[in-house]
Amino acid sequence: KGSDIMTVIVEGGEISDAERKEYEKYVREKYKDQDIELLKIKIDGENVDLETHMKSKGFERVRRVTGYLNVVERFNNAKQSEAKDRVPHGVDYTHTVSGLLDD
Repeated sequence: KGSDIMTVIVEGGEISDAERKEYEKYVREKYKDQDIELLKIKIDGENVDLETHMKSKGFERVRRVTGYLNVVERFNNAKQSEAKDRVPHGVDYTHTVSGLLDD
């Protein structure tokens, strides 16, 4: 993830390539588990603000199969087979209990 190309924008002044690379390195280390789409370096005199925008992550469906909570792709072969062979059991609301609402 740290090797993904990110867009870098410098606002409010100029910095050297070496300084820009150090800011890139800093945000890559700080957000090492995320894909950074944009790094905005805002220069205000002696102060520098770093604004980062992360790439959107899609929704991962997590399944529970006999006690294991994870995404199916991370299950071993036996657990993947177990997940594939599962039979869904729906909830049936057509049954009522008589006498509960009677006076």
